[in-house]
Amino acid sequence: RCSRSVVRRRRGGDEGTPAEGVRRGRERERERVVVPFAVCRKETRDAMEGSYGDGGAQAAVPDLVKQFVVYFYRHIRERNISEIYSMFDSSFNKLSERYFKKTPWPPAAAIAEFVDNDHVFCLLYKEMYYRHLYAKLTPTLDQRIQSWETYCQLFGIILNRNVNMQLPNGWLWQMIDEFIYQFQSFCQYRSKVYQRSAEEIEALKQCGDVWSPLAVLNYLQTFVDKSGIVAELEKDGGKHLAETEGYDSSGRGSNVLKVLGYFARIGLLRVHCILGDYFGGLQAMDPMDLSNKNGLFTKVTLCHISASYYTGFCYLMMRRYLDAIKIFNQGLSFIARVKQYHSRSSGYDQILHKMEQMYALLALSVALCPAGTKLLEENVQTSLREKHSDKMQKMVRSELPAFDELFTYACPKFITPSLPDYDNPTANVSSEAYKLQLKMFLTEIQQQNQLPVLKQYLKLYTSISVSKLADLMGAETDQLLTLLMRLKHKTYSKTHVMGSGSATEGLWASSGDTDFIVDVDKDTAEEMVQIGDIKMQKNYMEYYSNHIAKLKSICATLHAPARQGNNAAAGGW
Repeated sequence: RCSRSVVRRRRGGDEGTPAEGVRRGRERERERVVVPFAVCRKETRDAMEGSYGDGGAQAAVPDLVKQFVVYFYRHIRERNISEIYSMFDSSFNKLSERYFKKTPWPPAAAIAEFVDNDHVFCLLYKEMYYRHLYAKLTPTLDQRIQSWETYCQLFGIILNRNVNMQLPNGWLWQMIDEFIYQFQSFCQYRSKVYQRSAEEIEALKQCGDVWSPLAVLNYLQTFVDKSGIVAELEKDGGKHLAETEGYDSSGRGSNVLKVLGYFARIGLLRVHCILGDYFGGLQAMDPMDLSNKNGLFTKVTLCHISASYYTGFCYLMMRRYLDAIKIFNQGLSFIARVKQYHSRSSGYDQILHKMEQMYALLALSVALCPAGTKLLEENVQTSLREKHSDKMQKMVRSELPAFDELFTYACPKFITPSLPDYDNPTANVSSEAYKLQLKMFLTEIQQQNQLPVLKQYLKLYTSISVSKLADLMGAETDQLLTLLMRLKHKTYSKTHVMGSGSATEGLWASSGDTDFIVDVDKDTAEEMVQIGDIKMQKNYMEYYSNHIAKLKSICATLHAPARQGNNAAAGGW
């Protein structure tokens, strides 16, 4: 009778026997466990449309948010990696898109009672809370400061080894990535003094240590040091780390500090790059090797793409064009292989945007070093021609607007590490860092504006007198010798040997498609330019070895036993 009365109250009528009512009740309970967001009543939707602000524990928490938090907390306690990542990457974003598109999520104080007031979980929830706030809304100064304090508390607990949980590698990478993004955003916010009110300027003066470059670098470097990741990579090249994907197989340890230390190296690369320290960025990657097809970074798509983008950009700005072309080619080939599998993921738009940026940077690199075209894979070369053939022709003619346009589109968002002049509220220094890097790049291009024509003449001869070449160039002999010296200098650079040594090291070699010497003819006593071709042969050994390794990987996957539901490898992109 009780079951039947419950059914009547819910459905407004009789739905059968008590046994049937119990059975249907159990079915609804199972549905709620499997799909905790399947049922949404009108009053729940209406409650979710509201704004929570700083309501704290008094704010009304919708049923779906309660269910999400409870199940999320349960999976973290049970160390269920696949479910944790599914809720972090899929469920959280779907709920955000549907119900919190223009409002923040409920504050952590409002959901604390549903998770036993677990301090660490509340910090993880706040990290997601501010991530959503930055993505969908415009954070205020107070919210930026609170987000910084959240990261400080969370990182402090992790660095003191006070966590005993396993989190998906994809989440840990996005934690580092979001940390740097919010640092970048705060620096740009702070530099726009002309847009700030008097109260905001006064508040900014009082929080000089919030999101400071030194503090951000210190956190990232401390993760590297305390995780011991450098010693582990030097020991076996990261083989064991890649095999286990950083997870603790015993089921009792934690992967958080070790994996954050690994990803912090790529985070240091990004921070140094946006500060304009390109050598420091490459140095921060040691001893990681991007040519390692089985490295842990290859398991997390966004991490792999970010590492390729910032490493290639550092090489480009250091005039190591062949290395930049190799890195961009590798990164773009990787995206071409995997992007179809992420079409429904929350980071798909970011993948496509970084792909377009890398194609633009690759066009710049190839225009400055045409010999590097032979290093490109066929599909990358075809896509490059389709996207930027017109601009590449303009760049071959040394047209600065084409270089300016591609650089502006593809470069990272540079920041100025120093504090702005708050006493001059009309000043706008938000784009000073970008303008400085653009000026340096265009200065380099201007120094090479006559070199393409000179290289075309050199390709026509195997030997030509300096005087005749000077006439062809419409220059004096001394000016031509200066141009020849400049060409030799601009096409002579370090080239990194993939798989060996630091990213900053390499062998000095010519990156041009022709080589020459200036000598004196014994018979005529006239200065002559002797030209020789440089033939860059494709490395077929690497091509076949890569395909053999890929075939072995496919065979191993086909013969591998079925994975368990809580396999640590799940949810790792």
